[in-house]
Amino acid sequence: MRNRIYLDHAATTAVAPEVLAEMAPFFGESYGNPSAVYGTGREARQAVEKARERAAAALGAEKREIYFTSGGSESDNWALIGAALANAEKGKHIITSAIEHHAVLHACEWLERRGFRVTYLPVDAQGHVNLEELRSAIREDTVLVSVIAANNEIGTIEPVKELAEIAKEHGILFHTDAVQAIGAMKIDVNELGVDLLSLSGHKFRGPKGTGMLYVRKGTRIENLISGGAQERGMRAGTENVSGIAGLGKAVEMAVTGMEERNARVRALRDRLIAGLKREIPDIVLNGDPVNRLPGNCHVSVPGVDGEALILRLDLAGVAASGGSACTAGVTEESHVLRAIGQEDRLAKGSLRLTVGEENTEEEIDETIRLTSEIVRDLRGMT
Repeated sequence: MRNRIYLDHAATTAVAPEVLAEMAPFFGESYGNPSAVYGTGREARQAVEKARERAAAALGAEKREIYFTSGGSESDNWALIGAALANAEKGKHIITSAIEHHAVLHACEWLERRGFRVTYLPVDAQGHVNLEELRSAIREDTVLVSVIAANNEIGTIEPVKELAEIAKEHGILFHTDAVQAIGAMKIDVNELGVDLLSLSGHKFRGPKGTGMLYVRKGTRIENLISGGAQERGMRAGTENVSGIAGLGKAVEMAVTGMEERNARVRALRDRLIAGLKREIPDIVLNGDPVNRLPGNCHVSVPGVDGEALILRLDLAGVAASGGSACTAGVTEESHVLRAIGQEDRLAKGSLRLTVGEENTEEEIDETIRLTSEIVRDLRGMT
């Protein structure tokens, strides 16, 4: 079987060998419960706290502001629902954007069914949230603003710092979903001015089923999982020690040597975009052409069914997607492409190729060749 070309790093990444090595002891000899007071329990507790220190250092946060979760979706839900419920006496109005991950959008829908009101900010044709749109949407009863740091489909990076400043002017909490951003851009919670920030381990070479929520000290938030005193009484359940240890190592690695790594990934992405444009002249690049995630190449191919293109690429040995991995198997139009005003005929031909540090120029060139051949074949069939 031919070697596969993996270009879906926005969906998930391979666990780094160093991360696996960090996790290994907690599957065997150091299997203790972190809540136990004897030796093996203390070893597990030390691993959890070491990971917390690493995560805090990576984000410019304090240790006590880091809470471990099962992933980005839980972190988003906890941030939105927990903060909304804790501050409901101040008001029941939330502001978010039309291009958020479904973990945020569905949490907002859950709150709407319980009496909250949500304003969904529009975006421009490149996916940017407008600062003045946020100013205009703020009401006296607004308690939370949530805007994604970098969009998971089209890769556009949002002006989070400026948006958070507007929220702060009005004494409103600000949350950002930074699941795609960590390791791809500098994330410092104090520079950004955010109160809540979500991460997911498997997006930056950590293990699946791990995540974290940054909660600025003093922020009021309800806990969603009850039953024990873990995570300082905020999230019950015996800690996933091996996963947390791996997450801590992964986030440390994600911010170490980030600039050089991203420069290489960006060069590969630009090579991919240029090659696709050369071979398929009418292809459309979605998102901000410059201020985007370093590995993100999201395009629309006129006259081609995107699902057919992805399946054919898979048969040819290239792993790609149409958008969010969390909506795989769903054939309805992307809410992100709808929000940027893309016509149905283009949205149906969307393709997301996301480059990682392991990819090579040879793989990029082969992907360009295969994609252009398949597009010509599909167009010939129609």
